[in-house]
Amino acid sequence: MSKQIKFCGDSPLITYKGYLEEQNYSKTTIASYTRGNQIFLKWCNRNHVTAELIDYKTILKYIKYLQRKNNSKKTVKHQIGITKSYFKYLLSENYRIDNPIENINIKGVKRIINYNLLESDELEDLYYSYETENIKDKYHRLTAKRNKVITGLIVYQGLRTTDLGNLKLEHLQLSKGKIYVPSTRKSNARELELKPWQIMGFINYQNEVRIEIQKRINNHTEQLFPINTRFSTITYHINKRLKKYNNKVKDLKQIRASVITNWLGHYNLRQVQYLAGHRYISSTERYLQDDLENLHEIVNNFHPIS
Repeated sequence: MSKQIKFCGDSPLITYKGYLEEQNYSKTTIASYTRGNQIFLKWCNRNHVTAELIDYKTILKYIKYLQRKNNSKKTVKHQIGITKSYFKYLLSENYRIDNPIENINIKGVKRIINYNLLESDELEDLYYSYETENIKDKYHRLTAKRNKVITGLIVYQGLRTTDLGNLKLEHLQLSKGKIYVPSTRKSNARELELKPWQIMGFINYQNEVRIEIQKRINNHTEQLFPINTRFSTITYHINKRLKKYNNKVKDLKQIRASVITNWLGHYNLRQVQYLAGHRYISSTERYLQDDLENLHEIVNNFHPIS
């Protein structure tokens, strides 16, 4: 059955702004996208075309228009991303049956290159090096045990501060040897395997450490890691400790990049996309390590914009 196409005279079930809100974009991103989309719509109006009917060839004229305005390649790429998003909205509301620029990318925009990454054995050393016993103060001993459990989730599952702060007790699935990581506005939900030694650490944390910490801070929420402060305060102190164990450690973003890069040596792109919680495969591709000849300047090689 063919899809029924609506036209601009029809009342939309949802506005573009509402669509972005449904996709869990932040307020600043929504403001940026709606503002940027006005550039495209005004161009369409001046050139007597509509977003509902514009074709691939005409879209290329719009891109040339952006380039002639002396925009940087990064800015043009950003505007193309906004327009792609708008076409996805039109698809969702049956205003179009295709996205004419789905496969267009801009050449010459440098990808992020990850330097000084940690090897898998270095990541594992961070976990095993985390001291929890030779600590005189009882409460500091408890928080050290909690922090070691968190360190495991950082170096084995590649979780970010936001992921860690969103975890609830119900997300821990020790009988299955897994942990469920809920979605955020930037990432997809996923279910990740725990290492056997992580499970042992979690059993102790769940049955003893967590309960004692809750009593001490008087916080009885369902958070897996109850706190009375911003979660970044905890990860700041963890990162500070990890730097002492390995001076290559820079921050938790570097550790996550290391985890994802190591995954790419063992799994295919789609599997790593799932493990990392990336919404788009392009986010995973950023972590592919290119050969040394291309290391200093990596570009996207997609037709047709140069």
